[in-house]
Amino acid sequence: MQLQRQLGIRRYETAWFVLHKLRRAMIAPERGLLTGEVEVDEAFVGGRNPARRGGRDRTGKVLVAVAVEVRGTGSGRVRLHALPSADRPSLLGFAQATIAPAAIVHTNGWSGYGYLAGAGYDHRLAGQHYRLADRTLILPRAHRAIPGLKTWIAGTHHGTSAKHLQVYLDEFTFRHNRRHTPMAAFQTLLGLGTLHGPSTYRHITT
Repeated sequence: MQLQRQLGIRRYETAWFVLHKLRRAMIAPERGLLTGEVEVDEAFVGGRNPARRGGRDRTGKVLVAVAVEVRGTGSGRVRLHALPSADRPSLLGFAQATIAPAAIVHTNGWSGYGYLAGAGYDHRLAGQHYRLADRTLILPRAHRAIPGLKTWIAGTHHGTSAKHLQVYLDEFTFRHNRRHTPMAAFQTLLGLGTLHGPSTYRHITT
């Protein structure tokens, strides 16, 4: 609605379409994999659903995996992806698509991460490196990224459907990774737009 007002676009649907075309241009085709030390975790994203039983029950929600580079006490680049489940093939596929081989990968003790060591990563359980008595120290960068994502979706977009969630994850990733150079982000987006093929209304809505 803000874009609609600023550009003087008559129809809300047109502004929505423009933004979705931009979101699909926010992924660099040749972007590099995360390197060094990386924290990996997963969380459910979506509105409240009274039918959800807690734990890993995903009723009414979408599972999102997050990987964040460790940069001293801060966070480096982030990657986010919606997953069908938290099983080993899904989590390993996410790691291989986002993290460079031989990187140090910190995770919790969930069995879904069991293939990481065999796939060539230096897999370290968070409980072996952080004080279990203070859970805020377990995967702190991943645990900052997920609440930040949820707050951004709820506060800026007031929610999103599971169908379009991935492009919102891509937008959050784009913004997070360029948070220190906001003025250059727009120029980067224009450049990325020339590297992608056209996104039609049918492609976006079906």
